[in-house]
Amino acid sequence: MRLFGLIGSPLTHSFSKKYFADKFSREAIPDSHYELFPLASIDELPALLAAHPSLCGLNVTIPYKEQVLAFADDMDETVQQVKAANCIRITNGKLSAFNTDVIGFEKSLMDKWSNHHQRALVLGTGGASKAVHYVLEKLGLQVQSVSRTRSASSISYEDITPGIMYDHTLVVNTTPLGTYPAVDGLPPLPYEAVTKGHYFFDLVYNPPVTRFLAMAAERGAVTRNGHDMLEIQAEESWKIWNR
Repeated sequence: MRLFGLIGSPLTHSFSKKYFADKFSREAIPDSHYELFPLASIDELPALLAAHPSLCGLNVTIPYKEQVLAFADDMDETVQQVKAANCIRITNGKLSAFNTDVIGFEKSLMDKWSNHHQRALVLGTGGASKAVHYVLEKLGLQVQSVSRTRSASSISYEDITPGIMYDHTLVVNTTPLGTYPAVDGLPPLPYEAVTKGHYFFDLVYNPPVTRFLAMAAERGAVTRNGHDMLEIQAEESWKIWNR
């Protein structure tokens, strides 16, 4: 039995186990199983690998997309540039790191992206934000990071004026704010400055319409959640594990 799984903390919001269980059943994929492995610390990874020698691949989610690189024996070119991984292939005890968030986000984003979306706000500075920055910069957009605290590389939410909001017509939420069950959470933005020319993309997929997306949609903005991105990255992970 080949074993695959997801590491992160917490994993109560994960869609991966059901997605792969349905995939294995639908496509009649034999001898394959997918499990959730919540880790209180990334330092628990070696013990997990030792306890499950049949593990062939892992997905990685919050908060370990950057920390997991310390355990990788090799990384593909995208991971070397992004500095974050969400997919690990395990071969003869060796861990190879990949980032399928990049292709997942790019394909999903482009479905509703327009040429006038040239300036972007990326909310959050965790591992997922690294893939988002990589894609947006590759597309030639001007990208501004937003964090809870101001730094040399990011502004704070308090810094976002209605003018800044108006000028940045693409807004990507890479934080877990609004994720079930804490559905009332949302990034503190001047939503009154949102227009029909805005595109709000939320990496959160549960609930399908977060307060972040609802506030934008009320003002006519184009919106998209993270569900399609997750499906794309999951299928890309499956390809990597079966190379």
